[in-house]
Amino acid sequence: MAKTNIENIAVVFYGPPGSGKGTQAQLLADTLHLFHFDTGAYLRKLLNNPKFKNDKAIQRERKLNESGKLNTPSWVLGVIIKQVTELAKLGQSVVFSGSPRNVYEAFGDEEHIGLLDFLAKKYGKKNVHIFFLQIPDETTVKRNTHRTICSVCRTPLLDVKHKSSTCPFCGGKVEHRVDDTTTVIKQRLKEYHNRTEPVIAESIKRGYNVVKLDGTPAPYKIHEVIGEYFR
Repeated sequence: MAKTNIENIAVVFYGPPGSGKGTQAQLLADTLHLFHFDTGAYLRKLLNNPKFKNDKAIQRERKLNESGKLNTPSWVLGVIIKQVTELAKLGQSVVFSGSPRNVYEAFGDEEHIGLLDFLAKKYGKKNVHIFFLQIPDETTVKRNTHRTICSVCRTPLLDVKHKSSTCPFCGGKVEHRVDDTTTVIKQRLKEYHNRTEPVIAESIKRGYNVVKLDGTPAPYKIHEVIGEYFR
């Protein structure tokens, strides 16, 4: 897909753990010059920042994250809305991977606006694009138990054949995520089915652009399919 500068759009990638949503979000960000807001990576960075070791709310959320459970929706929503507000002020288009993760984060309540509705307000509803990457549960477990991540650029490496201790992108040291155990992955998958999948149905019901894609092919093939929607 040729590089194009598309202004004023917001893209959201959904999919179970290991579906490649972060990879697709980054590929699209590079191609269309979008800001990739990797919610999981941002939250992990925030939760593991020594600066907040005495912050009760952050330490509470850190324990939830390490156990494989989703973080408190109201806390996550507040963190994300704050960041998106700054991006919108700059007129920066954005792509999300894995967020909003539940109906509350997506659509809010009587007191708080949800992220999807916030994006629709800032970018225009017709400019909010949602892609849903679908893979079987057994693929999720297999991919995540073999997943490694670069300690420097934080790029996830899902290829089970990748045996090198160095990142192919930046040369950094490759390591396993401490929370990528079978038990934690199954807990994440359960949380995903119960709390995240309903967002897809509700998004369709509310008239958002939702595209369901097979997440099992090679990343570049999926990227080519996604690219057709922005030609």
